[in-house]
Amino acid sequence: MQHRVVEDLMTRGVVRVGRDTPFKRIAQLLADNGVTAVPVIDDTGRPVGVVSEADLLSQVAAQPDPAGLLPPPDAAGRGPARVDGATAEELMSAPAVCARPEWTVVEAARLMEAHRVKRLPVVDEAGVLVGIVSRGDLLRIFLRRDEAIREEISGDVLGRTLGLTSADVTVSVADGRVVLEGVVGTRSVVPVIERLCRGVDGVVSVASDIVYHADDTTHSVGAG
Repeated sequence: MQHRVVEDLMTRGVVRVGRDTPFKRIAQLLADNGVTAVPVIDDTGRPVGVVSEADLLSQVAAQPDPAGLLPPPDAAGRGPARVDGATAEELMSAPAVCARPEWTVVEAARLMEAHRVKRLPVVDEAGVLVGIVSRGDLLRIFLRRDEAIREEISGDVLGRTLGLTSADVTVSVADGRVVLEGVVGTRSVVPVIERLCRGVDGVVSVASDIVYHADDTTHSVGAG
């Protein structure tokens, strides 16, 4: 089985800014490139943070209301709010939460979930920015055709990996949901089949109706 990794899904031509990039330049870059965030890099190309639309809007919201209709913002713990003079280093969320090109979709998704972020700069072994991967990028594996999923499970998982044929186990796939039916020799192979099927790119769920000839998971205890 071949699994797509972060390197296969990431965007390589990353829009990026330096620490001293001003607010208005960042806003212009976001608009011109149709993105919602950009990595902030240091002089060596290593990400030090990410500045997003939310970071820019937070700075705007911290300013006094020009119409004088709203109460003053809570500025506790902050310096005076400014937009024109604000730089990427002052606006960014830091440190940057980064992924590696060889990571699986699961590894990247778990890091996003743990840090509540929508995208991850991708860095090489030296920590230099080489791409960026978003939640939408990771979800692209679920756009895979059902027939491609079925062929991989039947040919790679059941056939080449486990030595089973369509006479042993049949596979049907609809909207990424896999249904397995058939008969195998031993009970212990059933969870192995299910686990391998769940690991196929694009699989949403696995339902198994596989029976077995012998239960090799029980062991009799001899007299002591």
